Amino acid sequence: MIRKNILFYFTLGVSVIFIFQLIRLQLFNSEYSERSLSNATLERTIYPPRGLIYDRNGKLWVSNKPVYDLMVVPENLKVFDTLELIQNLKISKKELTEKIRNAKQFSKKLPSVIERQLSLSEISIFQEKMWKFPGFYFQKKTTRDYLLPIGGNVLGYTSETNKRELKMKPDYDLGEMIGRQGIEKTYEKILRGKKGIKIFQKDRFNRIIGPYEYGNYDTTPEAAENLTLTLDSDLQNYGESLMQNKRGGIVAIEPETGEVLALVTAPSYNPNILIGRNRSKSFNKLVNDTISKPLFDRSLQAEYSPGSPFKLLNALIGLQEKVITPETVFSCDKGHYYAKGAFMKCHNGIGTKSNLVKGIYKSCNSYFAKTFVRIIESQSTPDMGIDLWKTHLLRFGLGNYLGYDLPVGKPGFIPDSNYYNTWYPEKNWSSTTVISNAIGQGEILTTPIQMANFTAAIANRGFYRKPHFKKSADSKMNDSLYPINRTLIDSEHFETVIEAMHQVVERGTARIAKINGLKICGKTGTVENFIRLNNEKTQLTDHSIFIAFAPKEKPKIAIAVFIENGYWGARWAAPIASLIIEKYLKKEVKRKWLEKKIVEGSLIAEYEKPFLGKPFNINE
Repeated sequence: MIRKNILFYFTLGVSVIFIFQLIRLQLFNSEYSERSLSNATLERTIYPPRGLIYDRNGKLWVSNKPVYDLMVVPENLKVFDTLELIQNLKISKKELTEKIRNAKQFSKKLPSVIERQLSLSEISIFQEKMWKFPGFYFQKKTTRDYLLPIGGNVLGYTSETNKRELKMKPDYDLGEMIGRQGIEKTYEKILRGKKGIKIFQKDRFNRIIGPYEYGNYDTTPEAAENLTLTLDSDLQNYGESLMQNKRGGIVAIEPETGEVLALVTAPSYNPNILIGRNRSKSFNKLVNDTISKPLFDRSLQAEYSPGSPFKLLNALIGLQEKVITPETVFSCDKGHYYAKGAFMKCHNGIGTKSNLVKGIYKSCNSYFAKTFVRIIESQSTPDMGIDLWKTHLLRFGLGNYLGYDLPVGKPGFIPDSNYYNTWYPEKNWSSTTVISNAIGQGEILTTPIQMANFTAAIANRGFYRKPHFKKSADSKMNDSLYPINRTLIDSEHFETVIEAMHQVVERGTARIAKINGLKICGKTGTVENFIRLNNEKTQLTDHSIFIAFAPKEKPKIAIAVFIENGYWGARWAAPIASLIIEKYLKKEVKRKWLEKKIVEGSLIAEYEKPFLGKPFNINE
């Protein structure tokens, strides 16, 4: 009896378990139906074209062109003419065999890439022969087409995602295009769009026989947004032409809005070399050029001493702190400044007397050494004086990232009391110890975009908007995204400095920058250039700097030009800035003699001197 009951209950229990499992599998578990569906269907991703990029005037700058990846589904493979395939693809049999083996290891049912980014002309020879290659098909994608071969440092580039990235970006597919550097990276979300899916029905022989369920389960890709830049492509192109065979950076800004009109770095590269199947080869060549550094954006990343243009800021601080007035006169008694062991040469003649305007347009080192000493000594201690000085400079956007919408940059450096107390633990330093700061040398470091930005702040009589590269749809958006940043200098103090900048061009050190019928305000700079060689401080050829804005009233452009090893400010930087201003404001350049001189001029001989290395050439 007991044995019968055990058998009964065992049979009942097993039956209940089977019934429960059948109910779960048929009503609640979709795993097997999904497996069945995957065997009967094939999903293909549809990628939308990336958003187009226009310049500020509506000129199409970056477009797209179709490319095709040759895909394979391993389980659909049959015997095919290997020789014909490798001849058309221009790859070896070993490469093809290895790629097919990797595809099988990845998945026999899912597609894998055999060859990427084939052009329409390359695949046209396959179109009527695809029946010879069962299991292979072409997947259409788009890649960038840089209609204007300029601005690689601003635009950035795109490339395919790799396996490592997919762990952090699960919404991307392996091999999907993604923005790298520049605008392409910053605005990836809006330039990418949203991919779609198309599902195909397969027969029992694994052949595609049409859309699955009449396409009811397909998803349509969402178009990407287009992007309008603040850059003027004609001005960018012109700036790059002027920088041939030179190293340095140019930044031009519209002062009122903070819109960047041109951002030039030299040497640069044609962005088209970073698309297509030769992208990796070209990229490695750019990366490995550690001398010219074409991937290093000197306009945003290079930190230089600002030189004499920095005198303008010391003048404004001196006026605000009431340690000088426009009428204050200093004498260059011995052709140099000397105090308590601090010595600074001055190119003004012995006994030259200057007020503030003359001190600026004559670029008198002694004048600004004495002004700087008064600023630091206006407080009870040097610590307080240098920190007050730095507070003013920070409000001009120096010593920190400006926050522009590109992913690279450097903060520059403005020293403070903590810095000098570290170097002088006994706190035995004073204004004369750090006197080089008076003329923009010393420990100060700025980037060209910071210099263009403080020039815009002067042009605006005391404020600036954060420099940016995306054009706002209206002024309200501009106000919300890029609010006004005000300096600590009262607006009336700017007029004296601006008049002095105008005199720099009219009768001072930058007369070569003068343009008939246009009031330009500028300041030249010649920056000493040192390296440490065999543990010794070695001087190389000076750098050439010029900052400017125009017109004097209601300025439309502010610019900073920095030319490495360019001798002095008026030799290279001032003419280049002047030509760009003329090009932008007058739409044409009439001083063809000057344009020819700059375009054909070269500093390669300087860069080929010992310790500087060989200039970059992508064609070598």
